[in-house]
Amino acid sequence: MDDKEYLSPEGLKELQDKLNDLKTKKRLEIAERLEYAKELGDLSENAEYAEAKDQQMANETEIANLEGILSRAVVIGKTSSNEVRIGSVVACKKKGNDEQTFTIVGREEADPLKGKISNESPLGRAFLGRKKNDKILVSTPKGDVEYLITQIS
Repeated sequence: MDDKEYLSPEGLKELQDKLNDLKTKKRLEIAERLEYAKELGDLSENAEYAEAKDQQMANETEIANLEGILSRAVVIGKTSSNEVRIGSVVACKKKGNDEQTFTIVGREEADPLKGKISNESPLGRAFLGRKKNDKILVSTPKGDVEYLITQIS
């Protein structure tokens, strides 16, 4: 598995905004809580202080995580290829079902309920490199499922 993080321009902006919020607003809120907790006295038995320190650690962990993702980010966009790539919108039919549409995205933006599937998921991997009218077989817990790619955009 490569260590690149594939993001749409919108996904990149969303993560950058979240990182900025954590570094500015959230850090300030936590600092204010720590100051307040220090004013309450004995820090060894101060639940308010302990909770604020836990929040500070969680916030710094999330900042480090987002910085790592952004440092490995590869921005993807709409593709005009005749084969499925990250960023492609794939229309397909599953035997006995209506047509479905999936957008192939990186793991950070995957949201199957919105039709955004990760390039690392079994279905995403099966689509990559395929062309219109290709049939693909995907193994699922309920058995193999065949898809016919009807459109790539």
